[in-house]
This record gives sequence, C-alpha cells and structure tokens, in this order.
Amino acid sequence: MPEGHTLFRLARDQSSAFAGRPVHVTSPQGRFAAGAALLDGRVLDEVTSYGKHLFACFGADTLHVHLGLYGSYTSGAGTPPPPRGALRMRWEGDGPDGGGVWTDLRGATACEVLTTPEVDRILDRLGPDPLRPRTDGTAAHRRIAASRTAVGALLMDQSVLAGVGNVYRAELLFRHRVSPFRPGRQVDADLWARMWADLVVLMRAGVRMGRIVTTRPEDRHRRRGAVLRDDAHYVYRRTGLPCRICGTEVRTEVMVGRNLHWCPVCQAV
Repeated sequence: MPEGHTLFRLARDQSSAFAGRPVHVTSPQGRFAAGAALLDGRVLDEVTSYGKHLFACFGADTLHVHLGLYGSYTSGAGTPPPPRGALRMRWEGDGPDGGGVWTDLRGATACEVLTTPEVDRILDRLGPDPLRPRTDGTAAHRRIAASRTAVGALLMDQSVLAGVGNVYRAELLFRHRVSPFRPGRQVDADLWARMWADLVVLMRAGVRMGRIVTTRPEDRHRRRGAVLRDDAHYVYRRTGLPCRICGTEVRTEVMVGRNLHWCPVCQAV
C-alpha cells in the first residue's frame, strides 16, 4: 500500500498538471460513471493529500480517492492509450504548456464524489499527518500514551497517525531502538518527540526522492552517490539477513495483517 509520501507526490503532480483548467473525466470501466458525469468538464481547483487519502476539489464537490493495496495511477502527456481492462477513472486535459495530459486510475479501494461535510468526517477520524504544514505529533502521542497496544500496531492505525505504513513503521522503530512490541503507554513524551521529528524528516525526504531511504550514510555499503536498493533500509524486507548494526538475524512476524520486521537485539523488549 502506498505510504503518505507517495500520495503527497501524487497530489502535487496532479495539481501541477490539471489545476485551474477544465478536466474531461470518464470511467471507461463504468464503475465510476455517475461520479465522472458529475465532474466532467469542471475546473479542478487543487488536489491535496492527507495521510493515504487524495482529495481533488472541483468547486463544492470533492473527489476522494484511497488507493488501498492495489490502486495505482498511470499518467502521461499527449494522447492517452486506448482504455483497457478495469480502468476506473480517466482524466484528460490541457497541461500548463498547452499540450495534452492524462492520468488513469485502477484498482482503488475508494473513488467517490463527496460533499464538504463528508470530507470533514474522513479528516476527523485521522491522526496527524507528518507531511502537513504546521502539524505536530502531540495528538498522536496522547493516543499512544493512553494505550496498552503494541506501538508497532499503533503506528499503523491511521486514526493515531496518518500516512505511515509498513516501511516507515519498521524503520522508524529501528532507528530509535524501540521494540515493536513495547506497549504504547511506555513510549514517553521525549522519545515520541524524537521519533516524530525523525519521521517528518524521513517522509519529506521520501517526497523529494520518490522512494523511502532510511539508512544513514555510514550504515551503507556505498557511502556516496545513489543509494542502492539493498542499502535503503535497516530491517524492512531483510528477514534472515544480519542487522546492519549488531549482526543479529532480522526477524519477521505478522502484526495487524502486515509483515513486521525488527532486530531482536537492537530492539529488545
């Protein structure tokens, strides 16, 4: 499932390509036909993200998209290819340079037109998003500190913290040597403040690079230049490989339906 930095980039790119101009909206698959007809030909104001949600504002109506596990966008310039398969939604328009632009949506969990109160209800049930301007993690810590649930599960709860997924969860906990099995109420305010500040930096870097890189230069095989795929993470998808810090085999266990990765020595309970 795409994490928050990916949605932030999508919102930025879609706003750049389509905002301020009429958008031709269709649903070749037919599943979003009514919503497409409502939005077709209207001017897009902007696209924003909050956590793992995208909101495209067309005046009083907002298109809400949640990609879920299988959703994806494909975009391009010029004439779009002929529609194929389960193409939920297509946008076409004139780009900022006058040329044609398009984007296709497939496989999303949610693709729906909402009113402002309906959008507000979604936002009200989400925790703070580290990528939103002037946001701090105090509200997230209040939820974490009041819970006996393992912090590894709490970090995946979008009502606690919006935009964090499996990669950021595993890597953030490792970087701060926190066991994913530690109860939330054992994460004190000072530790959380450090984790939140680190998360903001990591996710902003993810927006810039278009990928998640969490290792420090001194912990990579290649110290300079592009970060190789094998050097990008400390524990995520490194099951059975030696920990970059202590050499212990990285372990995996399912937590809240996703594979959790951690080092049992560096992140001892």
